[in-house]
Amino acid sequence: MSDAETPSIDESELAEESVEDVLEEELPQPELLHGVPVSDSRGQVVLHPSRDEYVALVSSLRELGYWMCVDLCGVDYLGYGAQRNLPAGVAPERFEVVVGLLNHTDRSRLRLRVQIPESDPQLATLFPLHPSVENPEREVFDMFGIRFDGHPDMSRILMPDEWIGHPLRKDYELGRIPVQFKGASTAR
Repeated sequence: MSDAETPSIDESELAEESVEDVLEEELPQPELLHGVPVSDSRGQVVLHPSRDEYVALVSSLRELGYWMCVDLCGVDYLGYGAQRNLPAGVAPERFEVVVGLLNHTDRSRLRLRVQIPESDPQLATLFPLHPSVENPEREVFDMFGIRFDGHPDMSRILMPDEWIGHPLRKDYELGRIPVQFKGASTAR
């Protein structure tokens, strides 16, 4: 093919199109439900709100009939790396708070997974919306060290008050520490 037959191509236009095509292919936009990324886990809908969206989302879901909080627990993903199933746009953090909500009218469940950074392990409480989370939030605090801002009694619930550390953290030192509980006999 001679130079006269070669079509004229604006290289800057070609470069812009290529970058846009690559971005669309490599960075898929996450599916959204109620304005937050959504995924599916074994047939259950899982919402992935940020810490800032968490309380507002639960409040909106309550208005839609998700009146019952059936579960709230913590997870420590120390050492998992990229093995976690999170939708695009959700950055994995060391800790996660998982909340199960139930809608009796529609007979449906929703799970919420909120990423909690190790450097700032705290999240707003759901107590004003769901008083049933009083003890589960205390358990998560006691076992993982995740604080729930605004909780009426953020104190230990399973371990003695003087206990040091949070036993369900994966970096918690294991060992045999004799613990004398109040009122327990010393003879074994």
